[in-house]
This record gives sequence, C-alpha cells and structure tokens, in this order.
Amino acid sequence: MDDRHNTKEKKAAASGGDKVSRRSFMGKLWLLLGGVALAEYVLIALDFVRPHESGSPREDAGIFVAGEMDRFERGTVTAFPAGKFYIARLDDGGFLALSRSCTHLGCTVPWSPGEKRFVCPCHASAFTITGDVSSPPAPRALDYYAVRIENGVVKVDLSKPLRRRSFESGQVTYS
Repeated sequence: MDDRHNTKEKKAAASGGDKVSRRSFMGKLWLLLGGVALAEYVLIALDFVRPHESGSPREDAGIFVAGEMDRFERGTVTAFPAGKFYIARLDDGGFLALSRSCTHLGCTVPWSPGEKRFVCPCHASAFTITGDVSSPPAPRALDYYAVRIENGVVKVDLSKPLRRRSFESGQVTYS
C-alpha cells in the first residue's frame, strides 16, 4: 500500500504539482467574471455623471435657413426635401412652414400647384395651402414649424413640429 501511495505522489510531483480541482477553477472563474461586471458598472456610472459637451444645445441647433424672402413668390409652396417640409408663402405675404407628413397615416403629401392644395396619395386626404383639412380622412391640419425672419432671411426651427387641430392666423409669420 505504501508503494501505491508513493507512486501517486511521485506522479503528481512529476506533472507539475497539485492538480487544480474543478471546484477551485469554477470559483476563480466566477471571481474573474464578477470583477469584470463590477468594472463595467463603474465605467457606466462614471459616464453617467461626467458632463458631456453636447448636453447644452446651441442656440441655432435645428434651425434651417430657407433663403431670402424674395425667393418665395406669393401664393406658392416650395418643397425642402432635405428638411422634409414645405414653405407656403400666402397671398398676403405671410410665411408658414408645413410638415410633409399626412396626419392620417404619415404618408408624404405632395403639393399640387394646379389644384392649389396638398393631396395625400394614400387615402386622398386633401389640405389647403395653410395645411387645413379640406377633405378627410385626415383628422387634423398638417403639423407646422416655427418660422422667423431675420434681415430678410427666412429661417425654420425644425427641432420640434407643432401639432394643431386647424389653421389659425397666429401661426403665420410676417416680416
């Protein structure tokens, strides 16, 4: 019996020492994974509390410069595909920036100059030049954007579309 015991000790010494048990290996693995998770948590927490440069919006963020007032003829609508909106220059000279999305299902409504109205190709809703519903099923007027005129230049604030039930004269901007 002593020979067998001595033989096992000799084999263990020859193979590089004690074998790592499965339980010991799993314990070390869990400890390592716990450390990684803790480090990730700390990095996320630091990122949350660290101030970011983009946190304070610039004054001109979301402002689209449409162009000089003279560019827009009275009684016309000009499309701005990049901004996804229209500028309507009313017959009285006022400006109104309208969303291109139908308030029924969000389809893009093109301006029809011959009919002088917006007509939705999805379900035939129609809107006047001011964005008011002239033919349902659209439930409300087209959304609009705030317009300002500075030194003869028309600027549109695209940061937030403004919802409305119907057209009101206070939504029009004059120079």
